[in-house]
Amino acid sequence: MSRRVPIERLRNIGIIAHIDAGKTTTTERILYYTGLIHRMGEVDEGTAFTDYMEQEKERGITITSAAVTCLWRGYQITIIDTPGHVDFTAEVQRALRVLDGAVVIFCGVAGVQPQSEAVWHHADRYGVPRIAYVNKMDRVGANFSRVLDMIRQRLGAKPVAIHLPLGEGDRFAGVIDLIEQRLYIFDPETYGARYEALPLPEEYRERVAEAREQLLEAVVEVDDTLLERYLAGKELSPTEIRAALRQATLQRRIVPVCCGSSLRNIGVQLLLDAIVEYLPSPRDIGPARGYAVTNGSEATEIRPPEDDAPFAALCFKVLSDPYVGRLTFLRIYSGSLQPGRSLLNPRVGKHERLHKLLRMYANRREELPEAQAGDIIAVPGLRFSRTGDTLCDPHHPLLFEPIHFSPPVINQAIEARSAADQERLLEALQRLADEDPTFGYRIDEETGQILISGVGELHLEIIVDRLQREFGIPTKVGRPYVSYRETITRTVQQEGKFVRPGQGGSYSHYGHVVLELSPGERNSGIRFEHALTDPILPPAFIPAIERAIRDAAAVGPVAGYPVVDVTVRLIGGSYREGESSETDYQAAATLAFREGLARANPVLLEPIMLVEVLTPEEALGDILADLSARRARIEGIEVQGAFHQVRAQVPLAEMFGYITHLRSLTQGRGSYTMLFSHYEPVPQKVVASERVSV
Repeated sequence: MSRRVPIERLRNIGIIAHIDAGKTTTTERILYYTGLIHRMGEVDEGTAFTDYMEQEKERGITITSAAVTCLWRGYQITIIDTPGHVDFTAEVQRALRVLDGAVVIFCGVAGVQPQSEAVWHHADRYGVPRIAYVNKMDRVGANFSRVLDMIRQRLGAKPVAIHLPLGEGDRFAGVIDLIEQRLYIFDPETYGARYEALPLPEEYRERVAEAREQLLEAVVEVDDTLLERYLAGKELSPTEIRAALRQATLQRRIVPVCCGSSLRNIGVQLLLDAIVEYLPSPRDIGPARGYAVTNGSEATEIRPPEDDAPFAALCFKVLSDPYVGRLTFLRIYSGSLQPGRSLLNPRVGKHERLHKLLRMYANRREELPEAQAGDIIAVPGLRFSRTGDTLCDPHHPLLFEPIHFSPPVINQAIEARSAADQERLLEALQRLADEDPTFGYRIDEETGQILISGVGELHLEIIVDRLQREFGIPTKVGRPYVSYRETITRTVQQEGKFVRPGQGGSYSHYGHVVLELSPGERNSGIRFEHALTDPILPPAFIPAIERAIRDAAAVGPVAGYPVVDVTVRLIGGSYREGESSETDYQAAATLAFREGLARANPVLLEPIMLVEVLTPEEALGDILADLSARRARIEGIEVQGAFHQVRAQVPLAEMFGYITHLRSLTQGRGSYTMLFSHYEPVPQKVVASERVSV
């Protein structure tokens, strides 16, 4: 089947930013100007096209990422509008894993905020080219140059303005294109749908010339021919500038910066032009890399973005749809797909049959006769596939690297209001855990309580709300509490021996290993290394030993919390023919690991949050004193007009209920944001004071 749009004209992009920077408002304008919707909704009114969940409409925030496809100037743009709240960062992480480019939106007043940094670093991790859009240039206090400086200093990027605002704050009236050297004015009577290009105002010519010179100096660095012409004083055409700018953007050497006001319908069409001109197509990104699993060995293999290549796709999101049931979102990297085809899931070694292919428009669906390389689609009814799984041609098995997510840092006890609903509650929690990789639940063996885990209080609040609305299960919940971790502080060697006699006194069960446990790097989890120089043990036993160690790491020796950031090396052992089995070596490895942990000076770790507090100047002293009492480390203070922005690292345990205290100290004028940074040891005096529930 022929393509609707050539693959070179596909743009798979994410809209990412800090909460309240204007992601959904910008997406809404994009859908309106591309003709997908005929009336713009508003976030505050609960009518935005991509915010379709009841919880999103009520709170005026995005909770789950929504995919939508539109056309602009002959290009097909698939947009994933992601949440800005830190509690839903997983939606950003899995979107960036499969997208080719991103638009990072910054508030013209606040500039780079904590979640802006978090999503920027996620984009760095996945090598995603991006452009920046400075929104809200109409707000009092907006400063375009200051935002560029913040991008440069805080994010370590090289921002290059391709637009300039005509005025700032209440004087903002239009956008100047530095490449064409034209002023664009947007008609408010048509909600910005009509706009016209005008000559530059005389008073802006000097500033435009200076900014354009900076743009040219940045782009000619990627093209030696252009550099020679530029140094020779020759004029570069807009076409040449755009080509060099595109090349530099794809190489992630610079970040083109646009500006506008989405709420006032100014500048969005120019942003759309920048998306199709500077962000990559699947072909620009090139082949996807995975592991071809053949005869038990793994070798790196690539899949080119071609329709006739072996099929390979990544499952990046699972969603419960009230009409079609369980939906799995796929990013197709190579090959084509038709309904009725059977694909292999290499993780579980099972086949999945795909009966329908759907193109999603937020919560609306369009059935497709075929999907091809570069497409982002949804498939109902998959039984075994989870977030991060690969689906591939059974004759060409391939495994993509899975998606890595932030760990849960907060727990809460939950139970159904009636005993009859308890079983339904467990089923509903499992469905929610399938959807959300940062949500988990378990049953406490000692108390029998169901404990749910997430990345923040709002995250768990939404989970409980969904249980009531979507599954009809009223619940009772306890107070949230911190999810601690444990690790070790010194290196030890530990022997583990499992010996059980059989009948007649002879040994019939024998397992023996020697492990070396050492502190690992931060956020490394449990790393296992096979360091035997001689084939002392059968190779088939090694995976069983690793599984036993990872299972044993679920409960630490200090307070029963999971063990992290430990490197375990298998350095010795022995084997008895006819008396040893995988189970025996699992038991030996478990004994060695647990005894080694107890000897390696284990410590308790607590989650540390990056906190930014915005406070009026008169309350700054009280805020700093209060943060110090919460064991905060102050990292910096910046002036933002009449307000001060305080950056600090604070233990999560000290931040429960902080918003109420902050409002009291600032007479309701203060605000704060918080996101997970890392785990670090709990001070002994805090443990001794029983402020940590162990």
